Amino acid sequence: MTKTRMQQTAQLGTDFWNDSCDLEELSEAVSNGAVGATSNPVIVSQVAGSHLDQWGPVIDQLITDYPKLSEIEIGWMLVEIIGREASKLLLPVFEQSKGRKGRLSVQVNPVFYRDPEAMISHAEKIAEIAPNIAIKAPVTSAGLAAMEEMTARGISVTATVSFTVPQALAAAEAVERGLKKAHKAGISTNAMSPMVVVMVGRLDDHLKRVAAREQIVVEPGYLEWAGIAVVKKLYTIFRQRGYQSRLLSAAYRNHMQWSEFVGGDLALTIPYTWWKRFDASDVPAEDRINIPVDKHIIRTLAEHFPDFNRAYEENGMNIDDFASYGSTVHTLRQFIEGYAELLSLIRGRMLKER
Repeated sequence: MTKTRMQQTAQLGTDFWNDSCDLEELSEAVSNGAVGATSNPVIVSQVAGSHLDQWGPVIDQLITDYPKLSEIEIGWMLVEIIGREASKLLLPVFEQSKGRKGRLSVQVNPVFYRDPEAMISHAEKIAEIAPNIAIKAPVTSAGLAAMEEMTARGISVTATVSFTVPQALAAAEAVERGLKKAHKAGISTNAMSPMVVVMVGRLDDHLKRVAAREQIVVEPGYLEWAGIAVVKKLYTIFRQRGYQSRLLSAAYRNHMQWSEFVGGDLALTIPYTWWKRFDASDVPAEDRINIPVDKHIIRTLAEHFPDFNRAYEENGMNIDDFASYGSTVHTLRQFIEGYAELLSLIRGRMLKER
């Protein structure tokens, strides 16, 4: 029987995740070799909103059962309920791999991006949903402090809102410090599987916005390679330094953000519609992770975009710069606005005429 592109990707050593906790999507993804999935308030809002026949009665029952709770508490109960069901679909992989795979990454409240203590407290609560939960926190200065402490307490983390070489390295180093603290405290880290996200498409999006704003003209295809160049550089560095964290590519805009990473010991969290397109395409799944991005493309991007240099060079940014980098600002705003949409969905079912 012919294997799908995603099954071929997994066969070549690269993990495939479904970039949603939608139960129908995830079930199909797992049958095609997916070994992980992603959740956040934006995704939960989309899942609940597109499957109101399934999740509307659940929301209504929570509202009835907890008459004193606000849309905030009800919203996070829904995040936990959907997360618990999604995690069950991945539990067999989690158990078979002894924790290395089979996790659902769940994001802490995005409004906490400036408050490490709030992120840590929320992470501990979310981690209780299921044994195969990983906690997502943003790669800001506060998020890095939170992830270090979460790791020290034995919680597997997924560093998110990350687009650049400096951010990914800072996240990997924070995890390493946390692992050392965990070892010192006698906490076993054998079943932990920290991940560091690079939102490849969102870096490309940022540079495209800069090009439009500043009227920069380069070959349009070059702007599709920025995130890919960052991940390939990081893949080499991570292997050289032996970080326990693995890279996780996210935010898809074209097939190269899948096909150029095949063969690497990393994970790709791909939206359902994208991996279905890849499966139906003529693009082969073949080992390309070690094929470098054309040096002329990198030079051109470096010459025209200071923000590409900030993303590509190891010392392109300091930790205090992360929260104000264009991709970070844009993404945090979207995450917080998406969280507001989840609360609006709950509020709409609370405040309705009967």
